[in-house]
Amino acid sequence: MGAKDTVITLKGSVEIVSEFFFTAINSILYQRGIYQPETFKRESKYGLTVLTTTDGGLLSYLSSVMSQMESWLADGDVQRLVVAVSGVDSGETLERWQFNVSVEDGSAEFSMTAGGGGNDENVSHNVMKRNSASGDKTKNKRGSKSVREVHDEIQAIIRQITASVTFLPLLNEPCSFDLLIYTSKTAVVPKKWEDSDPQYIMNSQEVKLRSFTTSFHKVDSMVTYKEADEWEL
Repeated sequence: MGAKDTVITLKGSVEIVSEFFFTAINSILYQRGIYQPETFKRESKYGLTVLTTTDGGLLSYLSSVMSQMESWLADGDVQRLVVAVSGVDSGETLERWQFNVSVEDGSAEFSMTAGGGGNDENVSHNVMKRNSASGDKTKNKRGSKSVREVHDEIQAIIRQITASVTFLPLLNEPCSFDLLIYTSKTAVVPKKWEDSDPQYIMNSQEVKLRSFTTSFHKVDSMVTYKEADEWEL
């Protein structure tokens, strides 16, 4: 049995979801022009060519967020990840990429924390690496899906993010981004993370994207955006 055909453990599921989030965020930042295209490199993942940032500050920020994300995922504390794209001049939220995470027994109340701003000036601030390892919780339990099956589902989502430029309005001003993570009320939140408002978009349009499931997590994806005719031109 090849590595791609191996069934998934909880630890493997956490790694798959975290890697997907990292790849999806990079794809959004590239496709929506939040960072300059020359700051990305091409890599092969999920049977696709994906773009990954080479910006040192952004890489450090995302690595710290993903480290904390893995800890929360292993504890069943992640409910949702949101990539909020805002206009630097207007201060308005123009796009909101939402990834809902469902887990077994995942019925806890949730709160929201923010991992700092995603613009060039403060990209490495307001985020902290997790304080301790998340442990070996049920890591020997195995699910019914193979890595290959899950990667095929993820491939379809990345393709949709890439194709989003065909239906999303042009971003007519310089933009920054924030990462918002909804966690359970019992989640241990590092001090350098801060509470955030949800950065909703009034009078928005919503497009649902595909989902993927491991045997431990399900991720549903969607994007909401402010229609071009609602913007101040």
